[in-house]
Amino acid sequence: MLDLHPFRQRTFKQRASLEGVGLHSGVNVRITLCPAPPDHGIVFERADLTPRVEIPALAENVVDTTLNTSLGKGPVRIGTIEHLMAALAGCGIDNARIEVEGVELPILDGSAAPFVALIAEAGVKQQREARRYLLVQRPVVVQDGDKLARLVPARRFSVDYTIDFKHPLISDQRHHVHLSEKAFHKEIARARTFGFKRDVERLHAAGLGRGGSLENAVVLDDFNILNPEGLRFPDEFVRHKILDAIGDLALAGMPIIGHLEAIKSGHALNHALVQKALHEPGACAVVRPRAERELSELHEAVPSFAGLEVA
Repeated sequence: MLDLHPFRQRTFKQRASLEGVGLHSGVNVRITLCPAPPDHGIVFERADLTPRVEIPALAENVVDTTLNTSLGKGPVRIGTIEHLMAALAGCGIDNARIEVEGVELPILDGSAAPFVALIAEAGVKQQREARRYLLVQRPVVVQDGDKLARLVPARRFSVDYTIDFKHPLISDQRHHVHLSEKAFHKEIARARTFGFKRDVERLHAAGLGRGGSLENAVVLDDFNILNPEGLRFPDEFVRHKILDAIGDLALAGMPIIGHLEAIKSGHALNHALVQKALHEPGACAVVRPRAERELSELHEAVPSFAGLEVA
């Protein structure tokens, strides 16, 4: 996977499927990764409906950001897409059809690692067409109280994320990563979703979290981690928030060339940032570099880079 041309589009070599329980619905779900032609993008398909309903994985189709990111078209929904979207982005997949037999994607172990393994099973096929990128030309910022998400110009995609849940084990965690495929696989993909034992009854009353367990989430009480195996990383919590952000930002419809700074952000703020980046005049440009030289020329041609520190 890592030897493929970085500026060419990618899809799958073959179909690959898996099954698992939905985090919020508690219902068993099956998904299938399918190859797609160049410039197709990532498109989800509710394969359990007649007729089938297709929903492109784009920010304009986001209908809910409550404890997950959900896409919708009319009454049809596909929820909890962020971990698979992060895996697709982390593996450099541009074009795919995702068949979903259920209302949300399976949570699996709570991370993106099982989806990365499924992508490896499907195989990665390089396509002839050049990849499109969203080049950040000037800072884009969204804020909600003490929560902030900001994209600034940079020479590649990187993330600096800070969280603080006022909990002894999740207080003021920060992680920075330059997002290459290797870094995603090593530092981010295995980080699991997490939650608090005190919130379980409230979630169930709201019809959420019905499929959650110690098998697919890190669960904390007021002082301890309840999972017998402990954490996969000392700062697994902030790494998972980066995983979520990668999945949410992938709904721009193309890889982003820019630096993300996030402070206490979540699905709603991530979505607002993508929307603003896509629609604010002059904030970003869609480019198709075919080589590193062309990408360097694009950076030099953007006045917004003058005097700014780049990641």
